[in-house]
Order: sequence, then C-alpha cells, then structure tokens
Amino acid sequence: MSEATIRREAPAPTVYPVLGAAGFCHMLNDTMQSVFIAAYPIFKGNFDLSFAQIGLLTLTYQATGSLLQPLVGLYTDRRPLPYSLPFGMASSLAGLLTLAYAQSYAMLLAGAVLLGVGSSVFHPEASRLARLASGGAHGLAQSLFQVGGNAGSALGPLLVAFFVLPRGQESIAWFALAALAGIIVLTGLGHWYARTGHARPRPRGTPLQRSHLPPGTVRTTMAILIALLVSKWFYLASFTSFYVFFLMQRFGLDEGEAQIFLFVFLAAVAVGTLVGGPVGDRIGRKTVIRWSIVGVLPFSLALPYAGLGLTVALSVVIGVVIASAFSAMVVYAQELMPGRVGMVSGLFFGLAFGIGGIGAALMGVLADHTSIQVVYQVCAFLPAIGIVAALLPDLGRSPRAAPG
Repeated sequence: MSEATIRREAPAPTVYPVLGAAGFCHMLNDTMQSVFIAAYPIFKGNFDLSFAQIGLLTLTYQATGSLLQPLVGLYTDRRPLPYSLPFGMASSLAGLLTLAYAQSYAMLLAGAVLLGVGSSVFHPEASRLARLASGGAHGLAQSLFQVGGNAGSALGPLLVAFFVLPRGQESIAWFALAALAGIIVLTGLGHWYARTGHARPRPRGTPLQRSHLPPGTVRTTMAILIALLVSKWFYLASFTSFYVFFLMQRFGLDEGEAQIFLFVFLAAVAVGTLVGGPVGDRIGRKTVIRWSIVGVLPFSLALPYAGLGLTVALSVVIGVVIASAFSAMVVYAQELMPGRVGMVSGLFFGLAFGIGGIGAALMGVLADHTSIQVVYQVCAFLPAIGIVAALLPDLGRSPRAAPG
C-alpha cells in the first residue's frame, strides 16, 4: 500500500478549535434561551400570568424550534447552509429585544417565536459542524458541543438572579450583546465550514448512505429512542419551567435563592452531558442510554418528599445521570441513519424542544388545578419508561474514521 493511500485512509484529526468555538456559540445560544425561561417569575409578576400561560410560553418557544429543526436538517443533508448559523443567532437577538420591551402577553409570545426560530436554524447545522470536526470521536465531539449549551442553560438563572431581577425586564436587552458576539464567531465557523469543502451540495441523484439494519428495525429503533426522549425531556421540563416555583412554595425560599438552586441542577446537567459522549465512545452508547434514564427512577421518586438539603442533592444526581443520555442518543441515531446526520440532529434537538414544551404546558395546567408538588409526584414515574432501552439493537462500535 502506497504512502499516499495510507494518508487518504488515515482518520482526520479532531479540530478542537472548531469544537470549542461551536460549543461557545451553543453556550451563548442557550444562555439567551435560559434567561428567557429563568425570567418567568418576572413575566408572571409584570403580566399577572397563570401557570398555564407560563406553560404556553414554553410550548410556543419550544414548538417553534421543534417543528422547524428536522426540516432544516433534512434540507441541509443535501444542501449544507454554513452561513445560516449567524442568521439563526440574529433571530435570537431579535427575540431578546422583543422580550425586553414587551408590553403585552402577545409580545412575549412573539419573542418566544423568534427565539425558537433562532434555535431551529442553529442546532442542526452546528451539530453537523461538530461531527465534521470530530476526527471520528463522535461522542466526544457531541458532548463538547452539547455541554456548551448546558453551560449556557445553567448560567441563565444566575444571570437573572444577579442581573435581571435587580434591574427589571428591560435589562434582558443587554444579552443582545451575547447574540452579537455569537454572530461574529459563527460567521468565522461558516468560513471554515465552506473552506474545507464540507458545504458542497450533494450531486443530484446521489443516494444517501443507508443503515445495514432492515428498514423495519430502523423504524422500531427510532420509535424506542423517541419514547426515551419523551421520558427524559418531560421530566427535565418539570425542572426548567417549574423548579423555582417548587422550591419557593415548598421551602419558602425567595426567588434569588431558588434561582441559585436551579443553577446547581443545570450545572449537574452540564456535567452529565460532558461525561455521556466519551463514555459512550468507550463502553457503547446503548449501555449509556439504557442506564442513564431508568437509573434516575429511585431518586426521582424520593425527591418530592425530601427536605431542602436532600432535594438539592437528589437534583444533582438526577441531573448528572439523566443528562448523560442525550449525547449518546444523538450519536447512536446518527449511526443508525448514517446518511441523515442533519435530519437526525434536527429531529432530536427539535423533539427535545417540542416534548419539553408540551410537557411544560401540561404541567402548568396540572399545577393550576392541583399544586406544584403534585406535578413532581406525577413526573417522578417518567424515568420508568427507560426500561424500553433494553430493546435497542447493538450497532457495534464505529472506528475512528473521517466524519461523515
């Protein structure tokens, strides 16, 4: 075998600066989204909102992202759009300014739509970019990309507690500066994406790569993964939308203290996300998926009845364990449908948005008719759905090869 052939077959190196920049922009994107969600108590007070209206805000924002993301990914599997990334961030910037100066509930909904559109454009192409820069370490790359988002989600409550609460709703406009920084960095990533040749359209008539599994098995496996997503994101929605209210009502905390404990939970989610991808690269993604959801069940069942200290401790364990699944699930699905990386990424991020939004809306109605504590008592059983992960087929470990 010639030296030239060896060079062609050698795996591409992992491009850590690109992964770092993609993760940084994911952090900025999800910080803006998290500020929106963490500001719910401000919106509730300023506009006298019910819990059902708060749930509808989440549903509007997340459903917008949910419906568009798979469509964006499906299109970009054949015609990549590297410069769509700064466009998505610009939509989020517009959403923040709308929320900051909203004078009615309808304007809040409009701001939520703009944030949802921004996320729907950002996630499929940014996730594909992370895979392209992975050098074959797909789980590691997906974790590094996603942990940026989790870090942003964790920062939101702190920023609201120490910056937005003392200054009021209009101070949300300052976070437009983060969106502006994201636009600059994403424009540079778009240049890298195009310069390396990854943005070339797939020639017309070229078939997409297919799974080695029968189509029926692929469909069944996707259905199982979606059931696991429902379990994970319904349960996480109880924290992202209502954990602050749960802590305030159950333990008499003020809003600032409750936001700090939400940050603790979201920081634990970030740790779990960072761990899940590399561990899946080593021991197999099916193993990580199987135990990361159903393994939460004992802790979720105990949380609604625990004291404050134990509640915080349980939330940390839940956050780390349940978050370790998502990176493994995304890469597992990409390997299940190798020619549909963009569509799979858009579908999974989109479902995460949509399922969380539906869950928040239903929980808001339940909380209005019962109490926040009942919401946590009911949601505690959701991780039991993780049992179906035992039905996932073994895909085998992918060798470190050039990303595709």
